[in-house]
Amino acid sequence: MMHKLTFLFVVLICFHLPGNSQSDSLNLRPDAKTGWRIGVLPAVSYDADMGFQYGVLGQLNDFGDGSVYPDYNQMIYVEWSRFTRGTGVNQIFYDTKTLLPRHVRLTVDLSYLTDKALDFYGFNGYEVTYDPAFEDDESPDYISRMFYRHERKQLRALLDFQGWITSRRFRWLAGISYYNFKIATVDIERLNKGKPEDKRLPDVPLLYDRYVTWGFIDDREKDGGQTIYLKGGLIYDTRDNEPAPNRGLWEEMVILAAPSFIGNTEFAFTRLEITHRQYIPLIFNRLTLAYRVSYQGTITGKAPFYIDPLLISSFSTATNNDGMGGAKSLRGIKRNRVVGDGTLMLNVEPRLKIWTTTLLKQNFYIALYGFLDMGRVVQDRYIDKSKLPATEIYNNYFDLKTDRFHYSTGAGLRFVLNDNFIVSLDYGFALDPRDGTSGLYINIGNLF
Repeated sequence: MMHKLTFLFVVLICFHLPGNSQSDSLNLRPDAKTGWRIGVLPAVSYDADMGFQYGVLGQLNDFGDGSVYPDYNQMIYVEWSRFTRGTGVNQIFYDTKTLLPRHVRLTVDLSYLTDKALDFYGFNGYEVTYDPAFEDDESPDYISRMFYRHERKQLRALLDFQGWITSRRFRWLAGISYYNFKIATVDIERLNKGKPEDKRLPDVPLLYDRYVTWGFIDDREKDGGQTIYLKGGLIYDTRDNEPAPNRGLWEEMVILAAPSFIGNTEFAFTRLEITHRQYIPLIFNRLTLAYRVSYQGTITGKAPFYIDPLLISSFSTATNNDGMGGAKSLRGIKRNRVVGDGTLMLNVEPRLKIWTTTLLKQNFYIALYGFLDMGRVVQDRYIDKSKLPATEIYNNYFDLKTDRFHYSTGAGLRFVLNDNFIVSLDYGFALDPRDGTSGLYINIGNLF
């Protein structure tokens, strides 16, 4: 992983925006909230290659008359952050369950994400050799600290609808998504700007450049492109609270189709995602065992390489949905370490509330999480290794073995306001050095 020092500087600003409320005439939970509630999180971080991060994250929930609490009628999430050397997040996310008639839920996401040094470790997990010496500037085998990176700019627009089939629990899903990717090698000149000579990055071919040269990434996809998805699926959901469930199931099957007739002229394909999540209350409203099993894969056509890492879900507030590896999938394992045409993932989390209180008339609790994450490639992305120019290159970058499970474990804390606004802090350890060492993650929301 990039050497990264992250500082958490959190201020929660919570207040009640005035509005019409009928809470006095309703039989509500004693701790129920009404009207609009807001949580704001300033965050500061530092990355040795991208610089300081500064920005703000905010979530605004509308609880209406309080009868739906801890659920909400509508929610707005906004994130704006920058790194001093150009990486940035710009996101507006809106989710409403009351705007449209006939129990139809509407979700809108508009995001522009830039990454000057996105992790890239090739395809098919352990089939590809990861050598930390290549990015260690004190090693005799050093190539570049950016060797396992490339640049990506991503524009994402999403419009999803969910409606009842028999009840709120059993729903249909339909939507359309637009992605536009611009891909390039790392801008070494920009990252070297202002650095002393002994800290400058060498201008050498990176792994992404070599994959292009070897033909593993072809000319149609090496610079990025656009993908338009049509989405359809089924959902069965019995969770008692979506952001922080204590009990229930969340099952889904989602099909993403990118047909040629809607603009996918270079790559037409279909992908399938099936996920089972369960939340088992071991001690009511205090200790919950949560787990997720998820499969996603390509069932027709061939997706471009920049699509394979994206995690599919019927609903997610995550700003970045890259995987597997990293904050939203396999914590402690390098981001995008496990990439293929089909993947399988399991996450297990015991969640224990260790302190519950009321702060400034707002419900607040702290929870302690443990976790075990695992995942593997189950459908390889085809690459023609006969194109490699020399046997020693094969030996340096590839392993004859097929992929198997990648494991990580760790623990974390959750700071939860009004059962909806969640600040998460996780520290995970990779159990195999081929996946990295460890990682600290500070985010908004639960993993699942």
